Amino acid sequence: MERVLLAGLVRIDLPGRPPVLLCDGGFVPWGADTYLSADPTFGTVGSFEAPEEGVGDVLPAGTLTMLPASAAAAIDLSSPAYQGARVRLWIAELDEATGQLIGQPDPQADWIVDRTVLKAKRGERSLDIDCVALAQRLLIRVEGNTLSSAFHSSIFPGERGHDNATGLEVTFAWGANASPRGMSASNTSMSA
Repeated sequence: MERVLLAGLVRIDLPGRPPVLLCDGGFVPWGADTYLSADPTFGTVGSFEAPEEGVGDVLPAGTLTMLPASAAAAIDLSSPAYQGARVRLWIAELDEATGQLIGQPDPQADWIVDRTVLKAKRGERSLDIDCVALAQRLLIRVEGNTLSSAFHSSIFPGERGHDNATGLEVTFAWGANASPRGMSASNTSMSA
């Protein structure tokens, strides 16, 4: 009777360094890569929150908890340069006798790093990596982007195409909740 083992695989693609390849115990070879239970710099995976499915205007998200080898490693992994780095999770089936993959690992999440939160207690340190779906970037609000002469000229200096568009309904850019507040334009001076 063939027995199948399950293994969790995590790949974190950080700019400027080789990818962090982790599994939940031992090692798992997959293609040209080998997933290990510990990374010499970033430590081990403590846990990962089950990916949360998005409904309505909520996108999939989750948290990966790392147990870094040192405070310096936790600080390094929290580098602002790593925000937006790709994080992928898979569940793999392994043949117990050979340790080889059976088929292809099943993808569970394809995220980007949103923020990190370091938690420290006496003798314990963990780093929560909050991740969001790549589509989250589509929902970033860009306040102040309006279809007005002032904003248009700030992007395209010298272009005056909106100057004579007066008396129209105020329109705002897609993704913003409302028109900008506190701005008004008027021409109250007359020159002879």
